[in-house]
Amino acid sequence: MSLLSIEAEASRGAPALPSRETLTRAALAIAAGAAWLVFAVITETWPDAGEWGRGPELARATGGFGGALILAGLFGGFFPRVAARVRRYTPWLLALGLVFILWQLTTAKLAMLPQPFFPPPHALVEVFVDDWPKLWESVVASIRLELLGFLAGAVAGFLVGVSLGWSRAFGYWVHPVMRLIGPMPSIAWLPIAFFAFPSSFSASIFLIGLTTGFPVAVLTWSGVASVNSAYYDVARTLGASRAFLIFKVAIPAALPHVFVGLFMGLGASFAVLVTAEMMGVKAGLGFYLQWAQGWASYANMYAALLVMSLMCSGLITLLFRLRDRLLSWQKAEVQW
Repeated sequence: MSLLSIEAEASRGAPALPSRETLTRAALAIAAGAAWLVFAVITETWPDAGEWGRGPELARATGGFGGALILAGLFGGFFPRVAARVRRYTPWLLALGLVFILWQLTTAKLAMLPQPFFPPPHALVEVFVDDWPKLWESVVASIRLELLGFLAGAVAGFLVGVSLGWSRAFGYWVHPVMRLIGPMPSIAWLPIAFFAFPSSFSASIFLIGLTTGFPVAVLTWSGVASVNSAYYDVARTLGASRAFLIFKVAIPAALPHVFVGLFMGLGASFAVLVTAEMMGVKAGLGFYLQWAQGWASYANMYAALLVMSLMCSGLITLLFRLRDRLLSWQKAEVQW
């Protein structure tokens, strides 16, 4: 056996060394875990400059989280799938750990930021634990109002958009009205809506629906109007009826434009939702924010803002999932 064959056999039998990228991600996981452990130690051992609750609970939770990250960095090779998923987020986890350390030091420990405008992290934990029933009630009220208004506006905007793209007679009468009313901010209709509708709840549904309906109508109209006329010619040659052309040709071809309008309408409707809850509807996260600000409970206000952000992000994620399911044939250029 030659020297080259011996070296080849040895190289085949030797265990594969981890790549530089794997080592870097493992080091990031260990560093992220160390940052969260430091945060836990600071929270537990350093006395607060003020009276804040739920510090020990937060210290135990973040300490366990930091220890799990360190274990994932050290022993991730035994669970490659789980380790790969965790290490994907380790740069963010490291950055968040450092931010939380700075946040804790400048608020609860050194009192460098004015109070009560900048509460520490465990003050938000206290809100979630102690005031969760009221916060959950506000979340349910906001989701109910948002979904009712958004669905009403989406359906109305879709029907108007299809009619505008298909019928010239309908467009002759409706298009000028849309150009007059559509670009106007829906909040400007707030005094009239609260007077015209029997309740502030129904008025808020109208305002959210108006905010959603305009972009959906315009983008649906654009999608229907931009369908290649050759599609209609082929369908008519095969004996397609008018209903078939609308429901099987025009609408499926316009769906990408429809979802763009839905995304635009959903994003704009959140602003109207919060304003309506602050101005007239005595329920929801907007009302909770106004109540917290009135009592100078800024920890409650930040907790409500965090929940509102998660709610909005979750609804947009659901809409993206629906788009990916209905438009599986189309390569999605924008991901959420």
